[in-house]
Amino acid sequence: MKFDEGVDVITRINECYSRMSKGKKSIATYICDHYEQAVFMTAAELGKIVGMSESTVVRFAMSLGYDGYPAFQKALSVWVSDKFGSVEKVGRKFGKSSEGEILSAILRSDISNIEHTINNIDVAAFRTAVDIILKARTVYIVGIRSCEPLADFLHFYLNIIRGNNVLIRTTSVSEMFEQMIRISDRDCIIGISFPRYSMRTLKCMEFANDRNAKVITITDSVHSPMNLYSSCNLLAKSEMASIVDSLVAPLSVINALVVALCMKKPQEVQADLKMLEEAWNNYQVYIGDEIDFASDAPMIGYPFRQDKEKS
Repeated sequence: MKFDEGVDVITRINECYSRMSKGKKSIATYICDHYEQAVFMTAAELGKIVGMSESTVVRFAMSLGYDGYPAFQKALSVWVSDKFGSVEKVGRKFGKSSEGEILSAILRSDISNIEHTINNIDVAAFRTAVDIILKARTVYIVGIRSCEPLADFLHFYLNIIRGNNVLIRTTSVSEMFEQMIRISDRDCIIGISFPRYSMRTLKCMEFANDRNAKVITITDSVHSPMNLYSSCNLLAKSEMASIVDSLVAPLSVINALVVALCMKKPQEVQADLKMLEEAWNNYQVYIGDEIDFASDAPMIGYPFRQDKEKS
């Protein structure tokens, strides 16, 4: 595949990933997850790490449009240098700014991301995502690295709206597959990933797609490799104004998903919230403190504790 010279090495890997052989996918995954180490490895060393031959690694480099492994390694070195140089760039951009100016700049950048998302998100895809989540037997959610808080947030509220939700948590690809072993065409998976895209999340999407599960992605653009295995893509801009990933727009999209799901089944959600409120009151989740518990005061509305004290 031919690329323009300005296309970086990680973008090339992402765009070619779906057409790679199993062996080349292993190389791609290792490089994206361990680029700090891979940049210093020879083709033979990299092949030994991933269990492939040196010639397979060389063919992998050439399949990305490079003349050979040295050219690929040089491109990876440039990408890594640029990645770690981002702190220096932030220093040049904000070095002479006051705290108030930094605050204003970052907030304006987040506002811009939300405005761009409002103007470009596919409402039909959003509507489809709501229907898929409501009809699915089990909803799997995966978000790795900086996207993990987004996955946690969505999982928390889905548990209130509906049952049978699985939050995939692990640093091992094999363990991720173990948690998804029963996924089928009756289920769906929601994958959340933004640049630098997580190959582990991408592998989950591929596995779910192979099992004919419905795949929903929350990512940043039509060029995201996450879209390779999904027909329902919710795009939210996450352009960074600093070294920190901007996840404001993606979180807003997730908020909208939660509200839309609640509106589809308001009576069930209200009943579940009522039960939760009773549980919170009975077990003093949001009132009192540890001293109150130590004082042996009866739990509000909890008859067993009251009866015990009367006996």
